[in-house]
Order: sequence, then structure tokens, then C-alpha cells
Amino acid sequence: MGKTNPRQKARFRRKLRIRKKVFGTGERPRLSVFRSNRYMVAQLIDDEKGVTIVSASSMPSDLKSIGEIEGGKAEAAKEVGRLLAARAKEKGIEQVVFDRGGYLYHGRVKALAEGAREGGLVF
Repeated sequence: MGKTNPRQKARFRRKLRIRKKVFGTGERPRLSVFRSNRYMVAQLIDDEKGVTIVSASSMPSDLKSIGEIEGGKAEAAKEVGRLLAARAKEKGIEQVVFDRGGYLYHGRVKALAEGAREGGLVF
């Protein structure tokens, strides 16, 4: 496992429990979420090939096309969801399987999911 913080260990256990059930394919990839204290990262992953198809993050290099975001980290997460959905549409992807990565479906993770749904992804 390699994680020493008890919270990290608990999240890692939850993540493994979720990953046993959630599997992404080429036509229905897995929407994987990573949340740090500062940024949100979302990827669409084809687990059959082990390839990331599309990704989006709240890092300045990825969101510079949108400009300054009002409303803090939750609003930035929602924009990441919309951006990911737009990129997925370009690749012809409309359906995904949501992988919350061991995080609670609350706050920024929920905002990202709502943004992706607003962008047209179905899960």
C-alpha cells in the first residue's frame, strides 16, 4: 500500500473496493476523478487497453481558455466537468462509468459530475 496517513489508507481501501466493480471499455470509458487540495483532475480511461482517452484538469494550463473562474474550487471543478464532456464529445463518447476514486460524492466531486452531465455525458 505504501500510504502512511490513516486517511490516505482509508481512501485507498475505498478506491480498491470501487475499482473491483467499475470497469471502463472503449465505448463506455471510466470517468476517473482525482482531487488534491488545490486542483481537480478527471480522465476518461479505457481499461481494456489501459489508455487514457481524454483528460481535463483545473490547472491553469488546462483552463486558460475559459479565463478566471468565480466561485472557488467547486465552480472550477464544475468547469473541469464541462471541459471534459466537450473533449469527450469531440471523440464521440457520450456514455461513461463514474469512478469517484474513493472520495465522497460531495462538494467538488459532485460539482465535477454535475458539470460533466451538463456537458452531455450520461452516467
